[in-house]
Amino acid sequence: MALAKTIMIQGTSSHVGKSLLCAALCRIFKQDGFRVAPFKAQNMALNSYVTLDGGEIGRAQGAQAEAAGVTATVQMNPILLKPKQDLNAQVVVLGKPLADMSARDYRQHFLPRAVSLVKQCLEDLRRQYDVLVIEGAGSPAEVNLKDRDIVNMRTAFLAEAPVLLAADIDRGGVFASLVGTLELLEPWERQKVAGFIINKFRGDLELLRPGLEFLEQRTGIPVLGVVPYLHGHGIEEEDSVSLAGTPKNPAGAELDIAVIQLPRISNFTDFDLLGRVPGVALRFVGPADALGQPDAVILPGTKNTVADLLYLREKGLDKEIMVLAQRGVPLVGICGGYQMMGKMLYDPLGTEAGLGNVPGLGLLDIETTFAAAKQTHRCSARITCPELGWCKTEREIKGYEIHTGQVKLGEGAKPLLHITSRSGIATCLADGAVAEQGQIFGTHLHGLFDNSGLLLDWVNYLRNRKGLSPLTAGQLPVHRDEKYDRLAETVRRHLDMGTLYKIMGLGEIKA
Repeated sequence: MALAKTIMIQGTSSHVGKSLLCAALCRIFKQDGFRVAPFKAQNMALNSYVTLDGGEIGRAQGAQAEAAGVTATVQMNPILLKPKQDLNAQVVVLGKPLADMSARDYRQHFLPRAVSLVKQCLEDLRRQYDVLVIEGAGSPAEVNLKDRDIVNMRTAFLAEAPVLLAADIDRGGVFASLVGTLELLEPWERQKVAGFIINKFRGDLELLRPGLEFLEQRTGIPVLGVVPYLHGHGIEEEDSVSLAGTPKNPAGAELDIAVIQLPRISNFTDFDLLGRVPGVALRFVGPADALGQPDAVILPGTKNTVADLLYLREKGLDKEIMVLAQRGVPLVGICGGYQMMGKMLYDPLGTEAGLGNVPGLGLLDIETTFAAAKQTHRCSARITCPELGWCKTEREIKGYEIHTGQVKLGEGAKPLLHITSRSGIATCLADGAVAEQGQIFGTHLHGLFDNSGLLLDWVNYLRNRKGLSPLTAGQLPVHRDEKYDRLAETVRRHLDMGTLYKIMGLGEIKA
């Protein structure tokens, strides 16, 4: 049985666009008739994705699987690191939490055992698919870490994958970063590099051409493409470093929606579609930013609810949020943000932050107790709260859960919805809470605003409060499939696919 052909995208640093390039290649190979899957041996991210069987993987691999048109599985990202504190992370293996580990313990005790796991997942996927698109992490030239690296050149070796080295020209120093990375590689590692990709280019290609010629002459490695800076591509980003480019003072917007950028913010992709609705300015409020007078405030998910609640208090944001609530500004909490909005947070096992019991914001009559077991499910649900002023009851929605907190509703809270299916199993579980006829609400369900009907209802509720005319369903952002097709079209146009096919041993490009 023939094994899948492989290609790997590595980068000169983090945030050079590896995830996006891999998503584009997944869609391109799908369009060319191949059965293709993504792979990343180890991912460090707070944006995660829940597979159909309730496993947790990096959000980027979930998006890449969507681009490839296949169902995401835990083998596509066997190791996920979810930072909880500066030197501590939860280690998720094959979709399930293994343990919290320090960086030192992870490196010394876990990584030596991880190679066989990575190898087995690669072999399993290569037997199932025609093409494997593999993503690296950070840089392959981290000299202090590479002796136990399992995600860059070690993976390339195990997968028999030629490597395309990508660099971000928008940051400057692109030639030094590419040449310098090669200089720090071992000879066998350098031989794996089959081509360069210059990413995020905006400018005159003719002015860049002498630099490309220098690069090829200096290294003997071809430049396979110069990919333009993709504005508003709409593909979910992997982690919060991408939030640095979001507008802080939007001009000309009809609705100003503020998302509190918590230090351990997770799954901020919950708001991707919301941020692309016409007239909506979605801004992430960091520690140096003013909250101001937004039309709505969102408390997002977090990997450490208690620690980030204390951050709100340290920065005085809790008082600002309470004042806005008293003035009638709509407030939404998702997962950890929902838990913060309650009266109390109990951490009897010390699994959250080891700080004991902490009072919440008191915006919802709920209490949260953190348990040892994590709930990870893809869910179907139905809006059931009759007092929700802006949304039709009985509206069917979909989403996913990732949380250890168990919420108990008090007498003053009504559930927002009922979960009707968890990981494919029928159920009837109340979730979420509502106050002030829907002005304030929260839920554990991530992906809430990916439901177009609910999204339209809430945006029009905000528009109505300002005397603005309602939007129609036809004005909402396009479906993900269209975004992947547009991404693939752009990358295909700027990448030498003929040479890439030859590098991978795929023969001629399919008609």
